[in-house]
Amino acid sequence: MKTFNTQQEAAAMKHHTPPTIRAPFARYSHAVEVPPGHRLILCSGQLSITLDDQIPETAEAQTELCFANIAQVLASAGMGLSDIVRINAYVTDRAHLPGYMKVRDRLFSDPAPASTLMIVSGFAREVFKVEIEVIAAAAG
Repeated sequence: MKTFNTQQEAAAMKHHTPPTIRAPFARYSHAVEVPPGHRLILCSGQLSITLDDQIPETAEAQTELCFANIAQVLASAGMGLSDIVRINAYVTDRAHLPGYMKVRDRLFSDPAPASTLMIVSGFAREVFKVEIEVIAAAAG
């Protein structure tokens, strides 16, 4: 479940899903407005690889590890998954969409971050099925 560090932070972010365009297909916002005075962190695409070079087999397990790696990057900046305002995710096949979406939907509730999900031909190593990059914002 998506939570904010404080009620003030939750109120500070403005999620835009205007009724004049089609509602999102899944759990995401069309846009998230970051107010003045917030720090931004732009996280490079994270692949599902452990410190000892292990790579999970399934897209769902790879998605879990991608977000776990992202959480570690954000923690180094004093942020967490709840500070994510935008997700760009890439999968190598439509068959991987359900595994990715299951994890994303568990980690992010409404209002959800802005999000783009693309199907790509591949990554640096063929074994990777998922790559995720994010933008996070926090008061400060």
